[in-house]
Order: sequence, then C-alpha cells, then structure tokens
Amino acid sequence: MDLRHIKAFAFDIDGVATDGGVFCNSDGDLLRTYDAKDGFAIRMAVLMGYPVAVITGGSSESIRKRMITSGVLPEDVFLHCRDKREQFAQFCERYSLQPQDVMYFGDDVPDMAVMAMSGCGVCPSDAAEEVKAMADWVNDFPGGKGCLRNAIETTLRQQGKWTFDAQAYKKKF
Repeated sequence: MDLRHIKAFAFDIDGVATDGGVFCNSDGDLLRTYDAKDGFAIRMAVLMGYPVAVITGGSSESIRKRMITSGVLPEDVFLHCRDKREQFAQFCERYSLQPQDVMYFGDDVPDMAVMAMSGCGVCPSDAAEEVKAMADWVNDFPGGKGCLRNAIETTLRQQGKWTFDAQAYKKKF
C-alpha cells in the first residue's frame, strides 16, 4: 500500500487506541487502558510534524489528558462527537489538508463516513465486520494492541521519517 501521500493522522479512541473496554469509577468517569507503543507512535508522528487528531464519541477528560501526553494538541482532541464528519472537516481546515491527505482509524459504524472521506481508512483486526468490508487497510493488530503503532510506523517508514532523535524527543516531551 502506497502511503507516501499521507500528511496527517486522525483516530477514534474506543476500539482503536484502546481495546474497547472501559472501567467506570464512582464519579462516573469511564477509564481506559492504552498501549504505550501506540502512544510512542503518536509522539513520533507529532515529532515529525504530522498533525494528529482524536475524534471520539467518548467524553471523559481522561481521554484529553492521555492524548495531550502523547503530543496531540488540546484543540485537536474532539470529544463527544456524534457526527464525526464535522470535526474531521474542522481538523482538515485548521491544517489546510484535503481529506485524502489524512489516514483515519475507526472500528465501528460511527467511523465509516469519515473513513470513506479519508485518504486511507484503517481499522483494527477486531473492528466491526461492516467497517472491515469498507476499510482500505484492515490492520493485523487489534484495537489498543498495536494498530496505531503499526500503521503510523509503516507510513513514516515509507516516507523516510521513522527516525528517532533523542534530543528532539527530550525537548518536545
């Protein structure tokens, strides 16, 4: 798959950046677990200058906090999305991107419209069947278990940008 045209990444949280499981604390906040290697790939994309967005139906502030520690700008974390096309369009406009410039990761029905608009729609191996049927890339890894890492690393490697600079990383993160 030729990924040299990709200039940005956007993804859902539940089922993509996480395995879809949630824990509910006594305050009603839904807590999730994230794969550290997926987080590192997000940081590498940010470090290499790629805009990154989170477009999720989830509304927990813990999502925002985790994504900011991964390098996603606060204004690019879109929570409580019901029609994800709106936030995807805002993200593209903010960075003067065409939808086909963006790799979008989704795992379920609410992601399908954005996946169809994007330049490369990626889903984890455990995505809903209808999402798998329309995805450009059904990743070998499930949600929350390396799907983001695999696709981001593959894209950056194709573009010659999967290079780690410890000093730049230390300065940024």
